[in-house]
Amino acid sequence: MSLNLITASEAIARFDEFHTVIDARSEGEYAEDHLPGAVNWPTLHDEERKSIGTLYKQVNAFEAKKRGAALAAGNISQHIEAHVIDKPRDWAPLAYCWRGGKRSGSLSLVLDQIGFRVSLIEGGYKAFRAAMLLDMATCADRLQLQVVCGTTGSGKTRLLHALKEVGAQVLDLEGLARHRSSVLGALPGIAQPTQKHFDTLVWEQLRKFDPQRPVFVESESKKVGNVSIHPALVERMRSSPCLMVELENAERVELLMEDYAYFTAHPEQFCSRLDALTAQRGKVVIEGWKALVEKGNFRPVVHDLLTAHYDPVYLQSIERNFSQFNQAKVLRPADRSMASMQRLARSMHHDGA
Repeated sequence: MSLNLITASEAIARFDEFHTVIDARSEGEYAEDHLPGAVNWPTLHDEERKSIGTLYKQVNAFEAKKRGAALAAGNISQHIEAHVIDKPRDWAPLAYCWRGGKRSGSLSLVLDQIGFRVSLIEGGYKAFRAAMLLDMATCADRLQLQVVCGTTGSGKTRLLHALKEVGAQVLDLEGLARHRSSVLGALPGIAQPTQKHFDTLVWEQLRKFDPQRPVFVESESKKVGNVSIHPALVERMRSSPCLMVELENAERVELLMEDYAYFTAHPEQFCSRLDALTAQRGKVVIEGWKALVEKGNFRPVVHDLLTAHYDPVYLQSIERNFSQFNQAKVLRPADRSMASMQRLARSMHHDGA
């Protein structure tokens, strides 16, 4: 037999060696989170898993196992027919399920009997996630981070995108979190990943970075919307060298008008988000802003949001939390355009900023 039981730590160390990573859990479990690049071959589908669980509780374990085995055998047969027939003899997959290994073990046993070199993660997804979170701290510690700071609307995200275009290493936490990291930062119609999947997405980025080259990352707080950044990465960011992007206020207003165009198209959503600031700014101020928005007069509201709310809060937070902020190198793009950001990015990448 070539079936190989490996620890989660070994799976992490050898992750790129496997030709296919197979998640044998149900569709719902897979959707919550899965190993990077994993394909979903459920041994039991969501409804089947639920029905077997009910049988287990209402009848007994023996009857549940018999029915579960019949369902699993049928599903495994379908996966073999759909995905395995064309695989060469040297195909070497990695398989896992939740924790106990029964679902992935059943699938792996069949693949092993065919003659494939199958590896099975001991402790399944649960063990892998625990090992991954430990490895994330190790990955973060070896990185040379350059923290891109700047008040709201200064073009930090545009600069990161431009840096990525010119070949720099970029960790775009807001992109991975699908959120712009502010009260107004939720993206309409786009759900954030689960906390578990966000962690996996970040780890997948960290492990691929070259530790000999700088990694550019925005100066985030501990959370991006509803998901939290790993504490070790937060600590590494806060102790790393900073770059301060500065843009004229008029340019910042126009940048936000462009980036948040969906609010100008849906003023009622903008007003709803402004309500969240009532505790900080007071009802009179918020009602005044909403009155302007309802008239289509957005720019004065955006300007006030920047100078009266976001700027003081951001500058206090960044000075308190980022130890090298006072020594930050100042970056001044000519304007908010991507062309200006690209010129700045090329000079930074060339100079190894």
